Amino acid sequence: MIEVVIVDDQALLRGSFRVLVDSAPDLRVVGEAGDGATACEVVRRTSPDVVLMDVRMPGVDGIEATRRIAGDGDHAKVLVLTTFDLDEYVYAALRAGASGFLLKDTPPADLLAAIRVVAAGEALLSPRVTKRLIAEFGRRPAPRSVTLAGVTDREREVLSLIARGLSNAEITQVLHLSVGTVKTHIGRLLHKLQARDRAQLVIAAYESGLVTAGG
Repeated sequence: MIEVVIVDDQALLRGSFRVLVDSAPDLRVVGEAGDGATACEVVRRTSPDVVLMDVRMPGVDGIEATRRIAGDGDHAKVLVLTTFDLDEYVYAALRAGASGFLLKDTPPADLLAAIRVVAAGEALLSPRVTKRLIAEFGRRPAPRSVTLAGVTDREREVLSLIARGLSNAEITQVLHLSVGTVKTHIGRLLHKLQARDRAQLVIAAYESGLVTAGG
């Protein structure tokens, strides 16, 4: 059973999300919050698998709440949901430790699928958001705040493909490797780069200069 916490400052939306999530046989809502500070408390108390996180909230917003949850070392994965698809929100959410970013107009079935994907440890971005994120990277000078010291050439190849949005299956085809080998490389990259998930690996690939938006 995948346990979920819903965070949104609108009670009506929280109720709607609760009904939707609880309608799935493998998902269960274990807590709600109307602001970021309360969200952090609820997450500590319930230890959910996934947090559906709104961005714009009074007091502590969703970006800061995501940063706190990720920084606490909790196993909870944050899936950001918002009506705003502005580039800065996407970038800030991923930098804060979010594992996914979806817009609130996402179809219900896709939202449930997204919760399962994020709970399984995969990063998830909607196609529209992915395009905006790549454009945002293109506008920003590479900060080179991440180094790839200790990362092998093969791991660099895998990291580059992850940053371009390829799935494990697609990476196996490009590099002619087995699925198990690809997963091993990804596991080593997560450890070496101290990344929570694939979303953080994408950030690392760009901030190290390994991949550029136009490259």
